[in-house]
Amino acid sequence: MLATLWRTTAVNSSSLLAPTIIGLQSRLLDAAVAAGVPRFMPSDFSLDFTKTRPGDNRNLDLRRSFMARVDQAPIRAHSVLNGMFMEQLTGEAPIILRNLRRIFYWGDADQLLDFTTKDDVADYTADVALDADAPRFLRIAGHSASPRDLAGIMTRLSGQRYALFRAGGLGLFSVVIKIARTLTPKTDEPFPAWQGMQYLRDMSSGRGKLSPLDNERYGKTNWTSVEDVLAGPV
Repeated sequence: MLATLWRTTAVNSSSLLAPTIIGLQSRLLDAAVAAGVPRFMPSDFSLDFTKTRPGDNRNLDLRRSFMARVDQAPIRAHSVLNGMFMEQLTGEAPIILRNLRRIFYWGDADQLLDFTTKDDVADYTADVALDADAPRFLRIAGHSASPRDLAGIMTRLSGQRYALFRAGGLGLFSVVIKIARTLTPKTDEPFPAWQGMQYLRDMSSGRGKLSPLDNERYGKTNWTSVEDVLAGPV
């Protein structure tokens, strides 16, 4: 199976900073072209960076830079865009505040946010890798839910009322991000706190919203929901 995938599609799933997103991926791209591999899948697993604003998100700017490189290469490229990995709702993403029974958000409480589990992304990516007719971009979301939806889900699951907690508007959020980045020592860490804030801002603004979705392209119907993940152990 893996040998077949390499002969037909070079798939990269790494996700770090410029030495990886630009440097390593460029070497993989060159190797794929030299080996005559007809297709290449960059490590673009994210919200829709093709619609976000340059300069707003460091990591997505790196993906945008590599996109320009791969689109000029003599090889067909396919990128899977999946929003936020759903598992982050139980840990890294400071959205569901269980101790306070609050849903923390910026901007609009009814803005839909896209989430997909890592397993669902891997399953779908394998189908793309075997599809010679796949388009340049494929957009998937296992579940789209707004902060208000998340409050309802957590209320049902816990039996206790979860309320919305609006931190402020997106303009204030941008100021907070700028201050956090200024006060953070320079680091090679791929995901400092301010980078996560940039990602959440792109989701909360709606600019990174995935549309239209390609969920049905390969007949996959067993998408994991936000409720499935939140009902599991934390």
